Amino acid sequence: MFDRTFIKNSISRSAENPVDRRRFMRAAGLTGLGIGGAMVAGTAVAGADSPDIPPGVGGLIPGPAQPITDSAILNFALNLEYLEAEFYSRAVFGKGLDDGLVGGIGPLGNVTGGTKVNFTTKAIANYAKEIAEDEVAHVRFLRKALGNQAVARPAIDLDASFTAAAKAAGLVSGNQKFDPFANEQNFLLGAFVFEDVGVTAYKGAAPLVGNKTYLDAAAGILAVEAYHAGIIRTTLSSLGLADSASAISDARDSLDGSADKDQGLAGGTNLVPADGNAIAFGRTPFQVLNVVYLNPGPVTSGGFLPKGANGALRVSG
Repeated sequence: MFDRTFIKNSISRSAENPVDRRRFMRAAGLTGLGIGGAMVAGTAVAGADSPDIPPGVGGLIPGPAQPITDSAILNFALNLEYLEAEFYSRAVFGKGLDDGLVGGIGPLGNVTGGTKVNFTTKAIANYAKEIAEDEVAHVRFLRKALGNQAVARPAIDLDASFTAAAKAAGLVSGNQKFDPFANEQNFLLGAFVFEDVGVTAYKGAAPLVGNKTYLDAAAGILAVEAYHAGIIRTTLSSLGLADSASAISDARDSLDGSADKDQGLAGGTNLVPADGNAIAFGRTPFQVLNVVYLNPGPVTSGGFLPKGANGALRVSG
């Protein structure tokens, strides 16, 4: 456990503002430390005139480069958790997030698609329920940590986006539709679209987080997402769906640049996607949005978030 002085200094250096610090400490059980000070960030969101902005995106983030605060990173993660929570909650419980878990800064979006899955295998039903509860808990935790700085749930598409992803992977063609809620096999493939992306998102965002307490929380969520991904990959392999999963992996990898940041289930045995050093892959927030928006270019919306993410980090790479 961090000593009290270390926690005070960490939060003072990295939290967005005094309210932000108090909110996070309450969520993390760190109240009563008497913390003051201001945030200092070392990373920046590029402005329209910055060389860090992706080509062709000039003007989408107006003004000079601005610091990427820890709140911006947590809100980026919250967008992803909204997406996962809505997918799993609808599949398992037949309904989305409660009204008290969706409001915040930015436009509140509707969710298209998503119905309760008729699970026929008890183990898969149990896996799905546990993952759904975890994802809702992640939304609740991040919202509590961010307080009035939390962004609202963006518009989410759980219908046409899955068909577009499945077409890109070659799982369907023409006028065929891919419905991840039609049966438990489709559900697992739909879950596979998200889970590895979530792991790479938290891994890639880790170097951007300045506050060690925030980083500790993010590492904990990353570990849970990795457990989820392992369950999904193992189950897909056991059901003989390795080829379909690998096709989805290839489609994802085609969206986030030339580097190989994805691995399928080659031969049904590659259950841990990692580089030559057995280190998990990481994607920058911009690369993650390439996958979520289902677009390899620099855009601000599309795919699973048809009106874009809420918050400062909303442009794909």
